[in-house]
Amino acid sequence: MDSPPVDALDLKLLQALQFDGRAPFSRIGEVLGVSDQTIARRFRRLRTTAGLRVVGRLDESRLGRASWIVRLRCTPDAAERLANALARRPDTFYVELISGGTEVLCAMKPRSRHDRDELLLERLRRTPGLVSVSAHCLLHKFYGGPLGRLDKIQALDPDEAAALRPPKSEPDDASVHLDADDEALVDLLQRDGRATFSELQSATGQSESVVKRRVERLLSSGALYFDVQHDSAWLGLAVGAMLWLTVAPSALAEVGRALAEHREVDFAGAITGQANVVASVVAADTGELYRYLSEKIGALQGVQAVETTLTLRQVKQLTYEPTR
Repeated sequence: MDSPPVDALDLKLLQALQFDGRAPFSRIGEVLGVSDQTIARRFRRLRTTAGLRVVGRLDESRLGRASWIVRLRCTPDAAERLANALARRPDTFYVELISGGTEVLCAMKPRSRHDRDELLLERLRRTPGLVSVSAHCLLHKFYGGPLGRLDKIQALDPDEAAALRPPKSEPDDASVHLDADDEALVDLLQRDGRATFSELQSATGQSESVVKRRVERLLSSGALYFDVQHDSAWLGLAVGAMLWLTVAPSALAEVGRALAEHREVDFAGAITGQANVVASVVAADTGELYRYLSEKIGALQGVQAVETTLTLRQVKQLTYEPTR
């Protein structure tokens, strides 16, 4: 049977969860003028029809860690096997097959230099069918992290958005340290960002009050945030692409600010390498992608070259679900 079509309430719920992934259904229902049971039913349905998941994520920059985007060129018979192996790693997210199925794109957040070197310098070197590796360190994030595409869909009216958006905290510049109990808590939230405090208490062995304080501290520090995983095609955005831009150094900041404002952009950042800016974009079809490239990207001063790679299949988006 076909999935029910997306409607305004679905979109409002998605944007509300992007604002506050742990917002109670009663609070969302109150603001949107429906019952909490209605919101709960919509949430359950969207889990099935749109791949909806709320997951906890760490802002690696707040922890003094670096994020990497890795391109792996493979023989055709090795690409899918390698993509699935990378997707199973806890330090990867956004694993995709691109370039006609002969290239794997992987975003990774290694917890230590040892973990980074173990993958890039040792494990990949021994991988059969791997032709080349190109690793790019993320230097600066223009858009992404706590801000996602759902922030841009404008499903909520201004009053609804103001009521559902939590107060913004202003973390200081100091790095945040996670102890073993923090790490255990975050590991659980990365699997289910809406796990209740009692569920977190049972799983970690910490008291419910301690768990609540830890979550609130991590959120206020900016180290922890919640993101919404969903199927872009369900929103009518069937084409995904990565843009690798070569930008004059003097124009980096200006180009980054412009990309952050583009409705098509899910993520944009400055990276190491010949292409010094990368952006993840979505479009309804290839015609819309062409117009975006020719009209919006083409109008940016300082962009010297653009490489476009289409996403053939997304293997991992925040969480890995091989049965999907």
